[in-house]
This record gives sequence, structure tokens and C-alpha cells, in this order.
Amino acid sequence: MKAIETTATLTETGQLTLDEPLNLAQNSRVRVIVLIAEPEEDLEDTSIEEIREGLYQGWQDVIVGRTKPVSQLWENMDVD
Repeated sequence: MKAIETTATLTETGQLTLDEPLNLAQNSRVRVIVLIAEPEEDLEDTSIEEIREGLYQGWQDVIVGRTKPVSQLWENMDVD
């Protein structure tokens, strides 16, 4: 599955309007995960270019194998 991150605005009728169009085939089905900013967070502080760069860097890490299995992320971590 491929991931695309973008921003959107919630309309008065509860519909999402994307800030930028997605370059996908017409009538493509997609999964949507909605992240809601906490009051102290401001999504406008992060530019689309910064978001794209972060996604690109993360994808490059995956391609060259600079990742860890999820099972290893909690090892040696002291969690109460």
C-alpha cells in the first residue's frame, strides 16, 4: 500500500476538501486516516514542502533498509 500525506479542510457538511488534488486514476478507492491537531499544535506551521521532504526521507530509509521491525521498537524501553 502506498501512502500520501496532504492537508484538507472539513466543510460545514462534514466533507473533506483536499488542499491539493491527488494524481490518481478516476474513481480510485482510498483509505483515509484523519489526524486532528491538538489545540497546542498548528498544522499550518509545517509547509507541504517540509511534509513531502519528511515522507521522501522516510521512504528512502525504507528502500535502503534503515528500518527496524516493530517488534524491536519496544525492546529495552522502560514503560510504566
